Amino acid sequence: MKIVVTGAAGFIGSHLCEKLLEDEQNIVIGIDGFIGPTPIHLKSFNMDSLCSHPRFTMLAQDLFMIDLEALLKDVDIIYHLAGMPGVRTSWGKEFEAYILHNISSTQRLLEACKNSPIKQFIYASTSSVYGEKTGKLSETAETAPLSPYGITKLTGEHLCRVYHTSFGIPTVVLRYFTVYGPRQRPDMSFHRFIKQLLTKQPITIFGDGMQSRDFTYISDCIAGTISVLGKRHIIGKTFNIGGKEKASINEVIDLLEELTGIKADRHYFPSALGEPKHTWADLSMAEQDLHYSPKITLKEGLRREIEYIRSIYQVDLP
Repeated sequence: MKIVVTGAAGFIGSHLCEKLLEDEQNIVIGIDGFIGPTPIHLKSFNMDSLCSHPRFTMLAQDLFMIDLEALLKDVDIIYHLAGMPGVRTSWGKEFEAYILHNISSTQRLLEACKNSPIKQFIYASTSSVYGEKTGKLSETAETAPLSPYGITKLTGEHLCRVYHTSFGIPTVVLRYFTVYGPRQRPDMSFHRFIKQLLTKQPITIFGDGMQSRDFTYISDCIAGTISVLGKRHIIGKTFNIGGKEKASINEVIDLLEELTGIKADRHYFPSALGEPKHTWADLSMAEQDLHYSPKITLKEGLRREIEYIRSIYQVDLP
C-alpha cells in the first residue's frame, strides 16, 4: 500500500512511519512542516532511522504548499496527524496558528481526497474534545472542549464527518488519550518532569497533582493506530485509543522517584486553563472492532522514557 503520513517527524508520526515500514508491502510518504513546540533538531533526530529507508520519502513542506491532488492520485491510505499541539498555548493571538494548521489544513486535505481513490482517511484527534467529565468516557459522550485547541480538533472531526457524508471520503477518527514515551514533545508533562528530575531542577506541577489521566504508551498508541488498516466496516466511526492504567500526576512523580532514585523537589502552581481534571477512556469499541488491547504498564513506559531523556540530554543517573 502507498500511505501518506502527515506530521511524520513528530512524536507519534515518526513511530507510526517506522511501524508501517515493517510491512514490506508498504511505501510511506511523510509530510511535515516542522512547526510547533518541538525543536527542529529533535524532530530531525526522530527521522534518523527513516530518511535512509528505501521505501520512505520525506516532504519537508507545509500542507498548504503541496499540490495535494497530484500527490494523492495513487495513494491508498492517509494518516492525518499534522497540526498545532498544546492546550496551554492555544489561547490569545496564538489561536490563529491553530485555526490554520488544525482546521484549514484538514479541510484542504479532505477537499483533495474528493478526486483521489483513497481507501481510508484516518484523523488523529484527542481526548481534549470531551472536556470535563467523570468516569470512563465512551465515544458517544457529549463533546465540550475546554480549550481553543480542543475546539480546533473537534472541528477537524466534524469536517471528517461532513466530507464522509457528502462525498464518501472513507474517514476514521481516533481520539488519543495522553500519549507518552520516547520522542514525546519537550513541553509535555512527562518529558518536563523527567528532565527536571535528572538535572536536579524543581518539578513544576500545574494544580494540586491530583488530576488524573489515562496514560497511553507510544507503542500501544501505534498498535491501535495501525489496527484500523483494511477494516472497511469501521469507516465513519470514532474510537478512543487509551492506555493500560490511569494515575494521578502525584502518583506519576512517585514512580519517577522510584525509578531514578532521585527525590523530587515539587513546586505547585495554579491549574492550567483549559485542561480537564480527569480523563479515562472507555475502550470497549476499540476492543470490539479493532481488537485493541494496551500492553505497557505505566511503570515500564516511564522507565523507557527515562532512558530516552537520558540519551538526548546526555544525563546520567546517580
